[in-house]
Amino acid sequence: MSNLINLANFFLLFISLAHAQVDPSLVTSRRAELEAQLKDYEAQIDQYQDLIQTKKQEADSLSREIAILNAEISKATLEIKARNLNIQNLVSDINQKSKNIDELSVEIQNARGFIEEFLRKIRQNDNFSALELALIYNNVSQFFGELQSIDNLQTSLQQALTKFSNLKIEEQKAKDDLEAQKQEELELKTLQELQKKTLEQNNKTKQQLLKETKGKESEYQKVLKDKQKNAANIRSQLFLLVGSPSIPFERAIEYANLAEKFTGVRPAFLLGIITEESNLGQNVGKGNWKIDLSNYRCAGQKTAFLQITSELGLDPDLMPVSKKSWYGYCGGAMGPAQFMPITWQGYKKNIAKITGNNPPSPWDPKDAFMGAALLLRDNGAKAGNYKAEWTAAMKYLAGVNWNKKAYRFYGDDVLAIATKYQEQIDLLQLAFR
Repeated sequence: MSNLINLANFFLLFISLAHAQVDPSLVTSRRAELEAQLKDYEAQIDQYQDLIQTKKQEADSLSREIAILNAEISKATLEIKARNLNIQNLVSDINQKSKNIDELSVEIQNARGFIEEFLRKIRQNDNFSALELALIYNNVSQFFGELQSIDNLQTSLQQALTKFSNLKIEEQKAKDDLEAQKQEELELKTLQELQKKTLEQNNKTKQQLLKETKGKESEYQKVLKDKQKNAANIRSQLFLLVGSPSIPFERAIEYANLAEKFTGVRPAFLLGIITEESNLGQNVGKGNWKIDLSNYRCAGQKTAFLQITSELGLDPDLMPVSKKSWYGYCGGAMGPAQFMPITWQGYKKNIAKITGNNPPSPWDPKDAFMGAALLLRDNGAKAGNYKAEWTAAMKYLAGVNWNKKAYRFYGDDVLAIATKYQEQIDLLQLAFR
């Protein structure tokens, strides 16, 4: 009888205990230090962004151009530092979650063993009838005490099984959260590499500008005039795309203008999005659906991808897609606009009505431009102001997570690229009136 009572007491204790949790109030001093430093960086970044916007309203001059480049360089440097802090925080959270999952797994394994032992004990007692039990024990009180212990054990077993099930659910949720944080870490690292390249390019642009002008305003004005004479070169320069052959800039403008007609999205802004997506696609690398859509979470995307290639009469094995993350999330983004298959399926009817390509192809630049414009329109880009376009760009990248400060570089960079394209478009319009 004592064994049964001890076992019952253990299960009462098992049911009352929760697995090890991280107390949110126990934030380490290092974490607090990182958060304070991040807040300081973000405040400085906002100041540089305000300075850039103010300078862009001034008349074109060498001092203005250098001031903008300096501010963009300083802002990018701070954003890289801030993103490093975000990555550090994520890595810390990932490590803690991994530890918690390990602890949960051990607890679940122990609980499984105890429940098995529990069931074995109950089965042993079930082999005795009430009369047989009465003959075993020396007195009536001991007999009825044993019967009550068995009844308590069965009740405790049900409670233990419920807790075991809850632990399994909690373990799966912890694993899902862990994978989500790993995905965010990968996205931040991808943006980090892209911004480092932009920072490097801004430094080169600044040095080249100083070299060409020798720091003199008069020389800068000559450089501007030379640019205005190069409209023909602008028309013929290649517009680089990911997942498709590059096209002449003039044709890219043609597709962007068509998209504006039906969506109201500014052509230069659309070109900025396509360029940034191509940059991201090049950083992620080329993948293959068999590998990069193989995770069970990608089943819907894989089905949509195979439907798209089948409708187009394409060999799915030969069609380039973005690579998946290293730990098993979905790749599969397609073509110049880097559409995920399910998203493309939601827009393909409207794309076909406009371009006349039925079915449309995410690898066809004309269809891709139109698809991107429709999505940007739905994200509010049609308003045409800085805030609306910036927000639409961020939603294009991050969906519901668009407002995370760690991702803000994407929107800033798209708008900076769009400004350069707008200058080129304006030059072409002046030259060919």
